Amino acid sequence: MMATENHSESQARTQIDHIEEMVTAWQNGREFDGYGDALDAIHDHPLSVEVRSNWHAPGQAAEDAEYCILLCTGGPAVRIVGELDSHGEPDSARIEHQDWGTPWTEYHTDKADVLLDYARCFNYGT
Repeated sequence: MMATENHSESQARTQIDHIEEMVTAWQNGREFDGYGDALDAIHDHPLSVEVRSNWHAPGQAAEDAEYCILLCTGGPAVRIVGELDSHGEPDSARIEHQDWGTPWTEYHTDKADVLLDYARCFNYGT
């Protein structure tokens, strides 16, 4: 029996590899893929960067508690999600993938530190 390829999982692996290349170039002060600065490549990479708050009582100010960096959509889709600390900085990072009609599923990787470095390149407005 032939195993079927999981396209969303494959896309997650591809995104991690690309992110690792950009982060490594940025940390080493190198250009990346035609960008004068690898940080510019990182900033141009995601489709969107969003935040959301925790539960809170009506009338109380809500602080952003989580972030989502959408990398690609459709079938497959990939995103990085995590929690924000009390200063509005990423405190964790995990990558998730999804294909048509399937739920978001975490892709387990040993590159969580690279994903966190990538996530820390963005301003979450807090």
